[in-house]
Amino acid sequence: MPTLLLDQQIPIYSLESQGAAGAFFQLNRADGRQPAFRQNMLQPHRKDYYHLVYVQRGGSRHWVDMTPYELKENALYFSAPGQLQLKEKLQPMWGVSLAFTREFLARQPNAALAQLPLLLNPQNGHELLLAPADVAFVEDLLARLEAEYQRPGEWQQAMLSAHLTVLLTYLSRLYTEQFPGDEPSADQLLLRKYRTRIEEHFRERHEVGAYAALLHISAGHLSEVVKAQSGKPAIAHIQERLVLEARRLLFHTPQSVKEIAYDLGFADASYFSRFFKRETGLTPAEYRASNREMYP
Repeated sequence: MPTLLLDQQIPIYSLESQGAAGAFFQLNRADGRQPAFRQNMLQPHRKDYYHLVYVQRGGSRHWVDMTPYELKENALYFSAPGQLQLKEKLQPMWGVSLAFTREFLARQPNAALAQLPLLLNPQNGHELLLAPADVAFVEDLLARLEAEYQRPGEWQQAMLSAHLTVLLTYLSRLYTEQFPGDEPSADQLLLRKYRTRIEEHFRERHEVGAYAALLHISAGHLSEVVKAQSGKPAIAHIQERLVLEARRLLFHTPQSVKEIAYDLGFADASYFSRFFKRETGLTPAEYRASNREMYP
């Protein structure tokens, strides 16, 4: 399993400006050739944008947050900003890659677009399998998006937004079919907001009360709702997010335990080690060693 060198940090890739929409929205068609930038994907990295890849055929295994995925034909793969990813090797692939930023979504007149299930991803999915009818629909929409992407002008932004809204809505319907869940209640929405705030602030805020203040509610009410909706104490969600990030760094980087502890807001590396062992059953060093043996 590829890891970073001692003097490397996990890179965060942004969209490079390419025309009017390029800094916020990009579309690329893969035709079996290897773009130079894909070499960067062979090392652990993050993206600061949403990424959708429709695979017609080809490709190789890649990883998202320590989970491997073998690319399938006529499938769609999606990831959100901040997830830790890498490819094992560069193999020819045919399909379409679509990328857009949070800023692009913020520009949309439909503010609910960012709340679609595919983008919220409450079930932590990454792969959608497409039936023949889905393939036809998705390929048609991607072709329309590609045509607009190659046609800069006054109406480009509006047309890209319109087609993207239809695509994300359609894929969100598939998401709810393949990752079943009920329509969210007010309390479920609060749980989502709580998880979103944790995602934004887990490095510097480790207490439930700090998130209650961000959400303008009492800590008691937040704890009650979160426990009722998730079956877990509110503090457990913070702890799980810290453990996830610690696992990412231990798995993909050579950072020392002390460096990881400080990165995650722990003032004491020994306390972090005790916390990690309590949550996982292994010390950070044991976790790193066991995974390096499993995925050399």
